[in-house]
Amino acid sequence: MNVEQIIKTEKKIPLERRTIIHFMLVNNKINESISKALKPFDVSLQQFNVLRILRGQNEKPANLSTLNERMVTKMSNTTRLVDKLILKGFVDRIICPSNRRKVEISITTEGRNILKKIDSAMIKAEKSILENISKKELEQLNTLLNKF
Repeated sequence: MNVEQIIKTEKKIPLERRTIIHFMLVNNKINESISKALKPFDVSLQQFNVLRILRGQNEKPANLSTLNERMVTKMSNTTRLVDKLILKGFVDRIICPSNRRKVEISITTEGRNILKKIDSAMIKAEKSILENISKKELEQLNTLLNKF
């Protein structure tokens, strides 16, 4: 990926700025690929993230704070995401009878089933995104990214 060609400039971009622009372009490409993989399931990337967090709870419900803490993309509208997933039948919201302020979210059987279908689409998308990078290069890249 040639940054200068993509942003259509003939000027030499300083290395630090070029690196940041490169990250942004790669991020956009990854988001586009993942969104395209999720589109047939009518699930956004953030909704997918919530479903995976809930599946990882191993049958234990999570509260909104837990979901927000574990989200890859931090956002303040977790409640809205959960509401949309409830409408789709993928999650349930349970209000604690002893403390009505305590709300717990759990994944439904339908939510688990859609995640199984999404998982195979995501594996294909991930392989496609990373097809030009060897396992050794991925390990190196992750080592470098850990420095952030």
